[in-house]
Amino acid sequence: MAGGDRLLPKGFPKLKNDTFLRAARGEQTEHTPVWCMRQAGRYLPEFRETRASQDFFATCRSPKLCCELTLQPLRRFPLDAAIIFSDILVVPQALGMEVVMVPGKGPTFTEPLKEVEDLLKLRQKVDVTAELGYVFQAITLTRHSLEGKVPLIGFSGAPWTLMSYMIEGGGSTTMAKAKSWLYRHPEASHRLLRLLADVIIDYLVGQVAAGAQALQLFESHAGHLGPELFQDFALPYIRDIAQAVKSKLKEEALPLVPMIIFAKDAHYALRDLAHAGYEVVGLDWTIRPQEARAQIGKDVTLQGNLDPCALYAPKEKIGELVKKMLESFGTQRYIANLGHGLYPDMNPEHVGAFVEAVHAHSRHINKHS
Repeated sequence: MAGGDRLLPKGFPKLKNDTFLRAARGEQTEHTPVWCMRQAGRYLPEFRETRASQDFFATCRSPKLCCELTLQPLRRFPLDAAIIFSDILVVPQALGMEVVMVPGKGPTFTEPLKEVEDLLKLRQKVDVTAELGYVFQAITLTRHSLEGKVPLIGFSGAPWTLMSYMIEGGGSTTMAKAKSWLYRHPEASHRLLRLLADVIIDYLVGQVAAGAQALQLFESHAGHLGPELFQDFALPYIRDIAQAVKSKLKEEALPLVPMIIFAKDAHYALRDLAHAGYEVVGLDWTIRPQEARAQIGKDVTLQGNLDPCALYAPKEKIGELVKKMLESFGTQRYIANLGHGLYPDMNPEHVGAFVEAVHAHSRHINKHS
């Protein structure tokens, strides 16, 4: 294929392994599919080497580098899905905010939102192709480069999680500044959340148009809210995003791809999330699979939820933990993953042991059930 055609979202190679997509849609699978959040990450020496000379967000803006980083874990492990290498904070950047990656500190906003008036500094209308076209190009290039090996997942942060970063100016243990907006400035908070939701909807539809075969929405800071604030300031936008994305995909005659919602630490909202319009609900490691299934019901696929720190255990122990996890979830309507992303100091061999254990144990359970 000519180099130029690799950036056109058409003529993609035929998909060879659709296990992940079938599980997401609730169809029967021979083995339980598995992928890992942050599977393209610093735990891989080749990732560190590729990223060594580049600023983090400059890497995110290079389709070629994003493609390479996305493919690296697939060369090592028989994963059932790829997730595009990018960052949730490209959306605040598209709104005109400056975010830099500070070594040892993480993402930092040079001018976080402090007062309600600061909302006026944000772009009120975002042309996602102009501002985030580099992500779409990375998705198209990666989809071609995968050669149909596995499906490609696109993603975005959810409105509350992005709002909290934009006000806190980076990570926070309490989210007190962002939460104070919810209590002191509820109307302005809704204005900001609506603005974010509208950009996210266009961004996710653009990812599907570029070649993404599934979408995950990360509400990583759900645990800071509690039931009432979640009900008011997170859930309505989570629902709206699923509904609007699906409706726009239909309008534009694009594939109706499965959507995953991962709201970390939101056990209190699992029943609501089960009816929020997503085919898959992702779980962190702090809830028992049986409890999650009881609350979510049988019509939604579950994803998760091994404690990432379990990968520090010896390989045999990882195998035992995976077997127990599979027995708890059941091998159908289930996608194996960790309850959060991989950590930078993890041993790649232990990640491999996790992936192989999911395949081996799920095949064994399916054969004998």
